[in-house]
Amino acid sequence: MPTSDFDVIAWTLGQQSVNQDCFRGHTGQLELWDRGVLMWQPLQPAGKDIVLSCGIHGNETAPIEIVRDIVHDILRRQHEPLQRVLFIFGNPAAISAGVRELDYNMNRLFSGAHQHGEAPEQRRAAQLEQYVTRFFEHATGGQRERLHYDLHTAIRDSYYEKFAIYPFQHGRPYSKKQLSFLAQCGIHTILLNQAPTTTFSYYSVNTHKAQAFTVELGKVRPFGQNDRSRFADTEGMLRSLLMQSELQLPEFTAEQHQVFAVERVIDRKHQQFQLHFADDVANFTEFPLGYRLASDGAQQHFIEHAGERIIFPNANVAIGQRALLLVREQPLAKLELV
Repeated sequence: MPTSDFDVIAWTLGQQSVNQDCFRGHTGQLELWDRGVLMWQPLQPAGKDIVLSCGIHGNETAPIEIVRDIVHDILRRQHEPLQRVLFIFGNPAAISAGVRELDYNMNRLFSGAHQHGEAPEQRRAAQLEQYVTRFFEHATGGQRERLHYDLHTAIRDSYYEKFAIYPFQHGRPYSKKQLSFLAQCGIHTILLNQAPTTTFSYYSVNTHKAQAFTVELGKVRPFGQNDRSRFADTEGMLRSLLMQSELQLPEFTAEQHQVFAVERVIDRKHQQFQLHFADDVANFTEFPLGYRLASDGAQQHFIEHAGERIIFPNANVAIGQRALLLVREQPLAKLELV
C-alpha cells in the first residue's frame, strides 16, 4: 500500500499499481472503488454518511491536498473515521495534467447533463453519480444523516475569501446546524442558488436529499504553493466531523453569517463575448447601477439593481454555459431555518 503523500495521490488516481483494492485498518476498511474513489466503512459506523469530494476541477489543488492527507492518515492507521465516508478525487485525468478540465467543465455535467455525449468527463460524471447512489443507498442502521461537501478553489480572488454555495432546496428549509458547522470552518458567507443546477452538490441535494454544499476555499494555486494555514479551520472541522460520533457545535447565531442570493445568470450565447472589467476583479465586487458588465454579440448586460455583485466571471466558457452570476445580499431572517 502507498506510504508517502505522493504515493497516495498516485494510488487514488490509478497511476500506481496495487495488488489489493481494500485496506484494513484497526476499526474499519478502506475500499478502492475506482480511480480516485475510496470508501471508508467503519466496523461500527456512527450515524452519518459523508461524501467528501475534491478535484472536480483538476487544478484546484488545496482541496486535493486536504483530502489526500486525510486518506493518508487512514492508510497509516493514525486517524480512522467513525463515520462512513466516500472520498472522491473527481477528475483524475485533469489532476494529472494540471488543468481545470480536459474537454468539459465537470461541475456542469451532473443530474443527467452528462447524457449528451461520450467524452471522458461526461462518462466520469455519470460514474460519480452511480458511486454516490451506491454509497448512500447501501447504508444500513436506520435513519442516517446524509452530507456532501464538494471542495473547490476559485479562478480569481474573492472579496470574501471563503464561501459556500447552498444548492436550491425545492422548498425544504435551510439547516441551522449546517450553517453553524460552516461558520466553525471559517466560512461565514453563504450563496443561495435559487434554481436547479447541474453541479455535483445539487445532485446530492435533489437526488438523495442530502445536506450538500459547494465549498470555495480561496484561489487556485499549483500543488505545494497553498498556504495550508488559511484552510486550517476548515480541515480541522472536516476531520472532527469524520472522527467524532457527534459534533458539539455552538448555538446558531444569525450574526455569524452573510447571505447572498443569485439574482441573475448571464450565459455566453455568442462567440463575440466580452467582460467589461479587469481579470483581477474579485468575486463579490459591487458595481454602480447602470455599469456595463458584458457584451454578448449585440446584447449588452448592465447592473440593473443597486447592490448587485459579480461572482464567477469567466469570458472563456463554452457557448451556452454560464459566464457570470449576479448576486445580492439577503437578510437571513427571510429564510426558513430549522
